[in-house]
Amino acid sequence: MNPSSIPSDYLPIFIQFLVAAGFVVAVMVATHWLGPKRKSKLKLETFECGIEPQGNARIPFSIKYFLVAILFVLFDVEVIFMYPWAVNFKVLGESGLIEMLIFMALLLTGFFYIIKKGALKWE
Repeated sequence: MNPSSIPSDYLPIFIQFLVAAGFVVAVMVATHWLGPKRKSKLKLETFECGIEPQGNARIPFSIKYFLVAILFVLFDVEVIFMYPWAVNFKVLGESGLIEMLIFMALLLTGFFYIIKKGALKWE
């Protein structure tokens, strides 16, 4: 591997980037220019599985839905980190066990914090 690279070494990457960006722009312009432009009230109406729309789709709803979803993803991803540890449990030895106990303590601290704050309580 040559430690002194010159700018011309990056020329193929730059050309490939320009070709890809040019293709994206060309396809976007072509579909906009060639595509049909027949708009009607019926065509622009919201379609929900054959059910007639009722009311406004922009009504506000509780942030609790988002909060529960984010907390689920957060703790679900944390649990995924435990799988490689369980597979390599014997190889990691005592230090791996201590590291996992610290990890679990931090995870449980966060879990007890959200329970204390009432993030999972529905009203």
